[in-house]
Amino acid sequence: MYKNKTIWIIGASSGIGRELAFQLAGKGARLILSSRRESELQELKKELNYSDKHVVFPLDLENLFELNERLTELMETVKTIDFLFNNGGMSQRGTARETSMDVDRRIMEVNYFGNIKIAKAVLPIMIKNGGGHIVVISSIAGKFGFYLRSAYSAAKHALHGFYESLRLEEEKNNIRVTIVCPGKINTPISTNALTAEGKKHGVMDHNQETGMDVGLCVQTMLKEVAALKKEVYIGGREIKAVTIKRLFPSIFYSIIKRQSAT
Repeated sequence: MYKNKTIWIIGASSGIGRELAFQLAGKGARLILSSRRESELQELKKELNYSDKHVVFPLDLENLFELNERLTELMETVKTIDFLFNNGGMSQRGTARETSMDVDRRIMEVNYFGNIKIAKAVLPIMIKNGGGHIVVISSIAGKFGFYLRSAYSAAKHALHGFYESLRLEEEKNNIRVTIVCPGKINTPISTNALTAEGKKHGVMDHNQETGMDVGLCVQTMLKEVAALKKEVYIGGREIKAVTIKRLFPSIFYSIIKRQSAT
């Protein structure tokens, strides 16, 4: 499924994106590595299997004004993109009432508008080459709201609406879409989350520290993507909340309000 494929990973410098890079390189894929931090991407590239095959392509999800032009230049080197793992983004640790509109807009800009702009840019490339597979990393917060996550949850909900529509529209062009909803995964996502004032949370929350190993998360993800699943839930007991909400909403609301926000 992945060997000799060209795979673009957004948010490759840490967390799920970094682990995707290691596992996909191990499967023989050629990678395009993107995040804001070029130096970290260069160090990552050196650590990967077949390091000479991979390409560093730094970008900032808040500043994609020249994306199409830069992507055209990139295609002169890599020729095609078979998979897009649209993984970049930021989390939140602030109540809806206290979070400034500037923070709401920034989270939406990065987690939604930046995400879909990349998808829109890559679609013509995939269609020209007969198809492709977009894997968007959402969250179980994209299925229900949670404490201190109002803007984050809103952006993730928006991704579901966009990609479910895109899947229907582009199936005729052999475009596949998998939406991945991780639960509690051991990554630095809480450390880099924005507070109500727009500052870094700077704390490794208990929910992340005790979450599923990121290696197991990515291993499961790649297996489900290869099986052409449309929506995937990965994590521990917390992912059962999605089913409980759908089947037993009153029980769900009783349970969710007792959960720790961090």
